[in-house]
Amino acid sequence: MILIKLAISSLYNRRASALLTLFTIAISVMLLLSIERVRVDAKSSFSNTISGTDLIVGARTGDIQLLLSSVFRIGHANNGVSWQSYQYIKQQRGVKWTIPLSLGDSHKGQAVLGTSDDYFTHYQYAKKQSLSFSQGQPFRHLNEVVLGAQVAENLGYSLGDSIVISHGMGNTSFHHHDDNPFTVVGILNATGTPVDKTLHIPLAAIEQIHATNHTEHEHVHEQLTDLIGEPKQITAFLIGFDSPLYTLQVRRNINQFKDEALLAIMPGVTLRELWEMLTIVEKILLMFSMVVVLVSLLGMLTSLLASLNQRRRELAILRSVGARPWHLFALISIESLLTTFLGCLAGCGLFYLLMSLAAGYLQSHAGITITIAMLSGYELMLIGAIMAAGFIVGLIPATRAYFYSLSDGMSIKI
Repeated sequence: MILIKLAISSLYNRRASALLTLFTIAISVMLLLSIERVRVDAKSSFSNTISGTDLIVGARTGDIQLLLSSVFRIGHANNGVSWQSYQYIKQQRGVKWTIPLSLGDSHKGQAVLGTSDDYFTHYQYAKKQSLSFSQGQPFRHLNEVVLGAQVAENLGYSLGDSIVISHGMGNTSFHHHDDNPFTVVGILNATGTPVDKTLHIPLAAIEQIHATNHTEHEHVHEQLTDLIGEPKQITAFLIGFDSPLYTLQVRRNINQFKDEALLAIMPGVTLRELWEMLTIVEKILLMFSMVVVLVSLLGMLTSLLASLNQRRRELAILRSVGARPWHLFALISIESLLTTFLGCLAGCGLFYLLMSLAAGYLQSHAGITITIAMLSGYELMLIGAIMAAGFIVGLIPATRAYFYSLSDGMSIKI
């Protein structure tokens, strides 16, 4: 107990350098915990880019290709799903809801998605969070469009603005549907998912803007009164079931569908497979955080060694009043352990402060839902490893102090 009090007093007397070392450790702990929490929650959020959807159905390609084209709007599907097949599968036992998706058009490089109003009711992201509107409402007429948050922000659109859809994906398009302008009636809240970069229009409007002549255009406009119509084909569709028990059975039936070559994937499983391809990113993040911790511990070692040379007379005086060599060893070890402990404690506080401040931003801009909860077992293990490393680092100056002699400390060197 006396050594602990003495160590505290010693640190207080050298509070400037001690606080600097403590702050360095605190920052490193904060970064390590933050990177680890963001890594874990990023993986969880990535797996929940689309949530609450049991199956994604499209033309037979590859699992990841179908996921990228239908959810992330990356690449394009070579084939689509016939409307007849969609209607047949939609009526199967256990199917609770379906959301048709039609892609292939764009607006200033942003994807245009033709869908039904069920999209705004059943589409979910993160941990089963539903879409919500920051302004306006879902489309109610053929010439209305709902914008993702990032589209509205980047292009400066607001309710009532008129926009023109272009044929084809990407920034370059050789055909604009100028005769079918759309009016912005809704802007979604930010989700941090591809929804933010998407323009949503009624599925029937896709057929309307692709009508080949004026007569066909008028005919389509008269026929499509339910905003869905009967297109020849769609890109893909989402399925939700009354019970998860139907998922595997219906998936097998779709993959063996004789009338058309279709593929049904479970988005959660495929998202995890896709994340496994990005494990190198996790390793790099963890490596960076470990380097930061190592640098801070080396900084503490440098500080202790530098102060030790200045404290040789102090340690010699302690020896002269009865302190044994192991007392000096214990004193320096306790100081390093206290500094590491207080640094870890301050780092945890900074970690929770940072996560509280950054949670909203990461959710809206990166789609990462941060879990602000008690430290996990793995995170506590990291803290324990830092404490152990701090103690080991402190053994180096403690060992040097152990071998300092009374005459070395009291003698005058010229």
